[in-house]
Parts: sequence; structure tokens; C-alpha cells
Amino acid sequence: MLTAVTGINWGDEGKGRVIDLLAEQADVVVRYQGGNNAGHTVVTTQGKFVLNLLPSGILHPGVVCVLGDGMVVDLEHLSREIHEIEKKGIRVTPDHLKLSKRATVSMPWHKVQDELEENRLAKTGSAFGSTRRGIAYAYSDKYRKKTLRLGDLLHLKEDSVKARLKTMLEAKNLELAGCYHQEPMSYPALLTWCEEQAELFGPYIADTGKYLEQAVSEGKKVVLEAQLGAMRDIDYGIFPYTSSSSTISAYGPIGAGIPGKSLDHVIGVLKAYSTCVGAGPFVAEHAMSDDWEEALRKAGGEYGAATGRPRRVGPFDAVASRYGLKCQNADKIALTKMDVLSSMKEIPVITGYKRDGVIVTDFDPMDELDSYTSVVEMLPGWKCDISGCRTYEELPENVQKESDQGGEFYWKEFAASLVSDKNGQIVITDMPKGTYRVIETKTPAGYISSSVPYEFVIEKAGEVKTVDGIYQAASGSITEVTVVNNRTQTSECNANNFLLYGNERCTGNGAAFQNFCRRIRDSSRRRNAGSRTEDCK
Repeated sequence: MLTAVTGINWGDEGKGRVIDLLAEQADVVVRYQGGNNAGHTVVTTQGKFVLNLLPSGILHPGVVCVLGDGMVVDLEHLSREIHEIEKKGIRVTPDHLKLSKRATVSMPWHKVQDELEENRLAKTGSAFGSTRRGIAYAYSDKYRKKTLRLGDLLHLKEDSVKARLKTMLEAKNLELAGCYHQEPMSYPALLTWCEEQAELFGPYIADTGKYLEQAVSEGKKVVLEAQLGAMRDIDYGIFPYTSSSSTISAYGPIGAGIPGKSLDHVIGVLKAYSTCVGAGPFVAEHAMSDDWEEALRKAGGEYGAATGRPRRVGPFDAVASRYGLKCQNADKIALTKMDVLSSMKEIPVITGYKRDGVIVTDFDPMDELDSYTSVVEMLPGWKCDISGCRTYEELPENVQKESDQGGEFYWKEFAASLVSDKNGQIVITDMPKGTYRVIETKTPAGYISSSVPYEFVIEKAGEVKTVDGIYQAASGSITEVTVVNNRTQTSECNANNFLLYGNERCTGNGAAFQNFCRRIRDSSRRRNAGSRTEDCK
């Protein structure tokens, strides 16, 4: 099973938390692009972890983590990151972490170039909002063939590698001295740096493509972890305010090192409002007042995981999100941080962009996005805390009526709806209605304990199907499961909150919350829908 987890918008959607949940069932988690220019924040019982290079699966001792072919790796940063998580009790070994021999090394001069150029551009107001971590320059030198790959560190004594080092250093000194008036770097210092990195990371460097090929062939569950989101993709994002790599799911198998494999699932991660770090057009910004934005930023803790910079914030943007979903080809959605909106009496949603009196609902990253203003629809809030919602019974009945409705925005394809950093989950399936007999539970056999993921076999009218599931209540032995309006509930056992994984998943408390979800979806499908405003039950 090969699943990619990708960002639908500008990044910072909460992919780390989703991957952390998936890692509980995964065998392997792979970062397939980018470098340490962005981060995933994961909160566990062991503390808060900000991961810039390490896959989020590193927090699970039974998961093998891979830095894939498509990455650029700052080895000094990686060393510090490993040290930080080891201080919190996370053990990292070559059995637990594997670095692709084809991944690109972020050389010492890449950060220097990034800093110098961003400072130069800032003087004229032309800066891109770079993280100054050398990512663009590492990727640039990759395509210019003027850098090393991790596997080269294992062959530093070979004349061919030494000759390449001298050639690239000569070229780089010409650039730094000629353009930025910097002192030249010495070859002995460069070679010493490379030797130190080889000694430290040599045991971790491997043919990860071969390892992943075997893992997929053996039926292991492999999760591909993307950095940033569709709006930052080098080809399909808001150029030039993009990252320097491909953030879309289609690149996942290539960047991971298994280009011949196809994805089984793509989970697109959305936040319940819009956020953005860095420069570039962001239509959602200034859709609301400065006070509204600051209140949202504080409530959501919206500061960059890699940089600490305050994120630009705005309402949920259905226009940009439709485009992001199309780019990512997501068949499932994880919607995060709904509870951040719980204090709002009314919740704004951007349903279109307006310019010169004309409203558009299609997103074009090559359009003059700064010339648009937001078309905002105010939806009723729910004005109560939903962070404790954990079971199907806490949801109002009217959400069942909406479960099988599709639309252009694919809102029926929910894979998860998470509230901040809480662990609560409601899982809904697109299986036909009816009662299914449980033939076999595979992990653990016959007996289910709280939040344990497992597989089980169900049967109806002679048709047998194996599905993934998770049990959300007190321990119990499941004998039967009933699908009602595309949702499942157990019966004939003391396990009353078992739900199958499937196509639509939402969490909340009260009719107003569900009306909000429905109205977002309906607005995204370009049609109006009524809304009731009941308080939370």
C-alpha cells in the first residue's frame, strides 16, 4: 500500500499530525522532496517536536524512515535535529533511519549564497521571502551538476570525486567573490567537512530505492510525506513565490526512489482557515480586519515551524483549495484545526475572487492575484468547544444526510477531521448500507482495545471484504457491524463506537458545526445552500 500525504494550500496545513496518525499503522515513512526550509510540528506525550528534515514517522520506534532521492539534505541541520529528538527519548539508528545515496547534499556555501542574495534583493523590496537555508541554491546546483549526492561521501578517496570537488569549488568561489565580494573557500577545508559528514552519516546512507521496492512488493504500508503545499510547487504553484521542488503527489514515487510504482491513495491536508508563510500573492489576507487576523493567529498558534515567523492568515479559501485538490489528485481529505474557530459567532469563507466587478471561482496561479479581492460568505458558528468530540453519537443526525453527496470540491472524500493536536477521530465509510458479519479480526484477533488500528474481514450475502478499521471506545469483542448512511456502527457487542475507514470523515459538536461543513462544501460547488443555526447540543 503506497499512500501520499500532501498539502492542498501553502503548506502548514497540519500534515505532520496526519502522518503521525498514519505512522501508527505504517511500516515505512518517506520524505520525497524539499529540505529543511519548512517543518512539521507534532505534539505527543513526549513533548513537542519540530521536524524539518526527519519524517514524522521517526517518533514511532517500529517505523523505518527514509530521506528520499528528491530531497536536498543539510547534514549539519540533520545532525542537530537528531540530537534534539534524542534528548526527548527518541532513539535514531541506521535501522530506523535511511538516507538515499541519490539525495543531494546541501553544501556549506548554499546557505551563504541564499543569505547574500536575499539581503541584496531586500534592499530593493524584491526579496522572495526565502528561509535563507540554501534550498534553492542546492537544487540549482543539482541541475547544474555542481554538487555532491550523499552516495559520493562514501567515495571521497576516489580521484573522480576529488576532481569534482575541486571543479565545483572553483566555480563557486568565482560566483561568491565576483558577485558578492566574499573571501574564497579552501579545498582542504571543504574536503575535511565532507569527511566529517561521511564519518557521521556513512552508516545511514543506503540504496533506499531498492529497499522501498522490496517493501512495497512485500505489501508493507508505505507513507510518502510531502513538504509545503500545492501553492508552493515549482511548476504548479504561484511562481516565483514557490519552493524549488515538486510538492505534488504525482512526484511522490519519483522523489521517494520508486518511479515505477503508482500511488494507491492521496490524502490531501486542509486547514479550516488559510495560512501562508513568506512573500507572494495571498488573496485571503486582508479579507477580514487586522484584529480578526491577529485573534486567529494567536488562537491557532500560527507561527512557522521552521522559521518562527508569524504566518499570514485569512479565512478558508475555497477557490485556492479547489485548485490545490486538483493538483494533488487527492482521493481523501484531512481537515485540521476546526476547533480554532469555535469561539467565532460567524465564520468567513472565501467563495470567489473579485476584480473590476467580475467574480471568478477558478484559481489561476499565473493570474495577477494581487489585483483580486475576496468574496466572503459568513456562515453561522457553533460557539462551543468541539475539541472533546470523539464518537459518532456526538454528531447531529443531519450530517448523515450529507455523507454521500459529492461535488466539484470533493468534500465527500474526507479521510480525517482533526481538532488541533488532539487524537480524536471519527471515521466514516462509503460502503453500501446494511449489516455485515465480522468473520475475522486480524490485529489483535477477536478483541479490540481503544484506538488500536487493525484489519478485519466482513461478510454479507456471500461477499467477503477485508477493510482497515480503528476502535474508538472501551474494549470489546466485535461480532457485527452495521452501515447506516455510509457510516458504520457496531451492534451485538459491547463495542459501541467502531467505525470503518472510508470516504467521508468529519468531527464536531452540534448542528451549527455540521451546517458549517456542509455550507463550505456547497459553496465550493458554486451553489447556495440553506443553513440552520442550532446551538451545540
